[in-house]
Amino acid sequence: MGFGITIRVRGDYALFTRPEMKVERVSYDVITPSAARGIIEAIYWKPAIRWVIDRIRVLNEIQFTNIRRNEVSDKISTREAERRMNGATEPFFMDATDKRQQRAAMILRDVDYVIEAHFELTDRTGPEDTVEKHYNIALRRLRKGQHYHAPCLGTREFPAQVELVENGDVPESHLIGTRDLGWMLYDLDFADPADIQPQFFRAELHDGVLDLRGLELKG
Repeated sequence: MGFGITIRVRGDYALFTRPEMKVERVSYDVITPSAARGIIEAIYWKPAIRWVIDRIRVLNEIQFTNIRRNEVSDKISTREAERRMNGATEPFFMDATDKRQQRAAMILRDVDYVIEAHFELTDRTGPEDTVEKHYNIALRRLRKGQHYHAPCLGTREFPAQVELVENGDVPESHLIGTRDLGWMLYDLDFADPADIQPQFFRAELHDGVLDLRGLELKG
């Protein structure tokens, strides 16, 4: 195991979309490991390291609320974007007014998590890459509140407040007992870029803690 960090992540709302819901968005009960990793990578990411989520502590009661929001029904064409990059000069835009549609979503509210994670060196390390170097950079960025892009709780409109937990001062969860959360998305397997596979695991909260160490993943 590499060097570890502990962070606290809070926000008014969150949406960790279940992939089996095709039309309306419905959030998982708690943050997914891939979303937690995305928050850390928003603060510090390099090709030489890979972040691994060890444990997620859910501090607040799990609460849902329903909202309706405007979305666009199409995506901008990658091929058309590449044409403009290669010199094409035709107008290139999406009319959000024309493509707008309303969709309902069941989202989480008043979320508060403690995330424990560590990083491991990858095969893309160079001579200057050491665990001490990357660990100290990650700590410095967390202490200063720096990030490459704003960390969010599932979607961009739900920003995340992130702070470093030091000296073992970890808040206690309000949840007691065991809670079965069912199958949850762990991450995407990019081993074969032509055939990216989702990985799932059976999620259980024990006194508010989702322990991700030693998981058996299902493809």
